[in-house]
Formats: sequence, C-alpha cells, structure tokens
Amino acid sequence: MEKLKVLLVCGSGASSGFMAANIRKAAKARGLDISVVARSESEIESYIDEIDALMVGPHLAYIMDEIDEITDGNDVKVILMKKEYYSTLDGEAALDHLLGEMS
Repeated sequence: MEKLKVLLVCGSGASSGFMAANIRKAAKARGLDISVVARSESEIESYIDEIDALMVGPHLAYIMDEIDEITDGNDVKVILMKKEYYSTLDGEAALDHLLGEMS
C-alpha cells in the first residue's frame, strides 16, 4: 500500500491534534505508512487535492453535506468519526475504522 494521506478535522483543533497523533502512533506500531494532519474544517479546500481520506469529528456531522460539496469530483474518502473512539481519543479504533473504510 502506498502512503495514505489523511486530513482530520474537528473544529477546535486541540482534540483533533491529539487524535491525529494517536492514529499516527497506532499506524507506526503496525508498520503502516500513513500521514495524518489535523486542521480546522475551514482549511479542507486547501488540502483536498493532496489527501486520500478526510476524517471528520462526530460533532461536525451537521456540515457533512457541505463537505460532500467540497469533495465532489475528488477521489477522497470522507469518514465521519464515531463518538465511541473520538471521545476517548482512541487511535487504534480510529485507525481500524479508517482502514475498514479504505479497503
């Protein structure tokens, strides 16, 4: 598998930074080549051409239609993160969800 580029957005930035770090840690432990960056949702358009997946914080579910419009025509997998692992910043579970959606 080639390097997977993931953009993680959550709104505030702090929790998504921790979440991104935890996903990177989990990926590294499994020997996977995945880059995960956390940004605010206002920056999605700047990154859309460079990413394979967009992971969205569960509390941003209300902007999913907007995100679909932004990603329209791009080969980007949009994944709404689950509250269960997002609330505990569980990088392993988030990575499992990501890999499941990408396969």
